[in-house]
Amino acid sequence: MSNQKIKKASGAEPDEFEAQVAQELLNLEMTSTELKASLRDLYITAAKEVDCGAGSKAIIIYVPFKLQKSFQKIQARLVRELEKKFSGRTVMIVAQRNILGKSYARSQKTKGLRPRSRTLTAVQDAILEDIVYPTEITGKRTRCKVDGRRVMKVYLDGRDQANVEGRTDTYAAVYGKLTNKQVAFHFSS
Repeated sequence: MSNQKIKKASGAEPDEFEAQVAQELLNLEMTSTELKASLRDLYITAAKEVDCGAGSKAIIIYVPFKLQKSFQKIQARLVRELEKKFSGRTVMIVAQRNILGKSYARSQKTKGLRPRSRTLTAVQDAILEDIVYPTEITGKRTRCKVDGRRVMKVYLDGRDQANVEGRTDTYAAVYGKLTNKQVAFHFSS
């Protein structure tokens, strides 16, 4: 029954954790009056649990890129409900995106370069925006240290500081796991 809420690529079977997340989404659709209509046509493609250090964990829910806007409309309520179900874990919704390599060649019918939205940099920037949603990113700086390490400083909207301040360490850990990049979050005034 919960398999209608998760559709994996090439028809693969979801693992136990993904089935559990899909079942919770189905339960929310059945029980929650405010989310029922919104969740009816939505489904996920994958779910992953990430260890964020210091004993905290985060759940990353991957959704199809085409359904991302629909998920973002209800994201605040959906994340709140899912965090109640999975107590002690932060829930993040990230769109499933493809990265095409530099040597990508289109078919003969559709000539042209690879789309900018499929480059590694564009996908990693989009993942960062998905992770911190609904907060907006107001600025980015890349700091190159003497030993060669790079740390990206991301400035978030200061109006959301009260809501997001406790989650910034989790955001940094999840972004580091997904992209192997160090990031530090600050709030613009």
